[in-house]
Amino acid sequence: MAAADLEKRIGYRFKDKQLLERALTHSSYANESKKKIECNERMEFLGDAVLSIIVADHIFHKFHLAEGDLTKIRAALVCEKSLFEFAKQIDLGSELLLGHGEEQTGGRERPSVVSDAFEALIAGIYLDGGMEEAKRFVLPFVEKEIRSKESPFVDYKTLLQEIIQKNPEECVEYVLVSEEGPDHDKKFVVEVHLNSNVIGRGTDRSKKGAEQAAAREALSLMGEIE
Repeated sequence: MAAADLEKRIGYRFKDKQLLERALTHSSYANESKKKIECNERMEFLGDAVLSIIVADHIFHKFHLAEGDLTKIRAALVCEKSLFEFAKQIDLGSELLLGHGEEQTGGRERPSVVSDAFEALIAGIYLDGGMEEAKRFVLPFVEKEIRSKESPFVDYKTLLQEIIQKNPEECVEYVLVSEEGPDHDKKFVVEVHLNSNVIGRGTDRSKKGAEQAAAREALSLMGEIE
């Protein structure tokens, strides 16, 4: 294992090199080893929790969205597919310690194996350097992923507010125009007003969704987005 090369790629130098080695040790390698060594499964468990709180805290402060929308964003950022992509950016698969069978069947390219190791690596950094170092490692991947999937993650209300705030005398207000349908199938219509002028209108099954749609239309009419 070329620990120094991996440490350079991830931008973190471990004080306890055993933590790094354990994070990269797949169960197949541990099972085949003549020595009693620990695989990365326990670290994967911890890394999953650390990753979740880092992402949840980040998007909570970044997006002023409802709980359901935040949950969807978090799920998209911590899913196996995303973690596999993160791991590929640092060529993590090439550093894994795999058993002979796992090696022969393409374990280094298997999303489940590599994404689990990425979570274990997060745990290793957390255990070795604390939460701030774990955040410093994780957040660049998260921010890049958010930018690559801009549409699902855009908080149009915040974007509109940031633009309007350039003129302190301007005031934005969201007005519920109508609310129709039974409780299980509501339809909300919201207008966004700039001072007394309607600059956008949106419809959605939730009030917050309608506000986002109204803000999006306003931004589109202002030429800020397509």
